[in-house]
Amino acid sequence: MTEDTKCLNPKSLTCDQFQTRLPELIGSEENLTAHPHLHQCPICGALLADLVSITQAAHMLFPIAEPSESVWVQIESAIEEEKGCLDPEDEEK
Repeated sequence: MTEDTKCLNPKSLTCDQFQTRLPELIGSEENLTAHPHLHQCPICGALLADLVSITQAAHMLFPIAEPSESVWVQIESAIEEEKGCLDPEDEEK
């Protein structure tokens, strides 16, 4: 087995290889807890647990909230009001 082939086998990833791929794996929304490397490596498992904790804490600090319907109504009203204030000559240009 060549080194390149070994790198493609998730069971044989080194910690460096796994950690290098970690951003890609997290971005893929793959269930990382099922990743074969984590079954063999408590260090990377602890790293992933820490990253999950940090992510959850960050979401609590900066919750993602949708603006209320009134915000969209106000924006739409402001746009319509601005359109009404345009000089008719500007609209033709």
